[in-house]
Amino acid sequence: MTRSLLEATIDLAKVTGRVALDHYKRHARGERLDVEMKKDGSPVSAADRASEQAARDFIHRHFPQDGILGEELGEERPEAPRRWCIDPIDGTKSFLAGTPLWGSLVALVEGQEVLAGAAYFPVTDELVAAAPGSGCVTAGAPAGVSTIADIAQSVVLTTDERFLDSRHCLEPWRTLENQARIARTWGDCFGYYLVATGRAELMTDGILSPWDAACFLPIIEEAGGVFTDWDGKRTAFGRGVIATNRVLAGDLRRALSVPFSEASR
Repeated sequence: MTRSLLEATIDLAKVTGRVALDHYKRHARGERLDVEMKKDGSPVSAADRASEQAARDFIHRHFPQDGILGEELGEERPEAPRRWCIDPIDGTKSFLAGTPLWGSLVALVEGQEVLAGAAYFPVTDELVAAAPGSGCVTAGAPAGVSTIADIAQSVVLTTDERFLDSRHCLEPWRTLENQARIARTWGDCFGYYLVATGRAELMTDGILSPWDAACFLPIIEEAGGVFTDWDGKRTAFGRGVIATNRVLAGDLRRALSVPFSEASR
């Protein structure tokens, strides 16, 4: 991984997020924003589509040989060895409600290997990014997970308990939230950011798509944490995601009834 590709991933996240932010501000001023419901019951707005189109235009200009997999506008060049995974607005419900905990997510992927990932939070102008071997950075400084070693002192997060229930993860989550110091649904992408920067010990979702998850694999790992799916596998393409600090990685997964081995580290 070259520094230039990591920088491009960061640039792309910012390009995407700034277009979304313009729509967010106009929506907050009362301007109409067209919103539809997708087949899965989640909302999609004109802001989602416009910001993803801006991301695609950036890729067409700078990386025309690469494929693209975006949440709203589908797949381009699926035969390409390398592709960009884009979630233009992760947390559309938060976006539409006028809350700031949404972000623009970008990952560069080759096969199932994530080469770089960036998450940009436009309302607060915060960004976290990483590539394997290059460390995890936020605000121009290294980011790192916490060293909390006791579940009773931990902060555990999820996006929405309903998503856990759909994958039969709800019962172990409720057991864990009763053990933790704080349990919150400060969710979507912002929860993974909190883990990567040492302000939470666990963030989990029972259902995620590649554009939701891929960028956070290198971010969590390069911050010193552990990233697996709900089967305990190190992957951004499996059954949901569990992201934790390192010292509690095994304990938190066992509390969630998830297998954990040294190979997951």
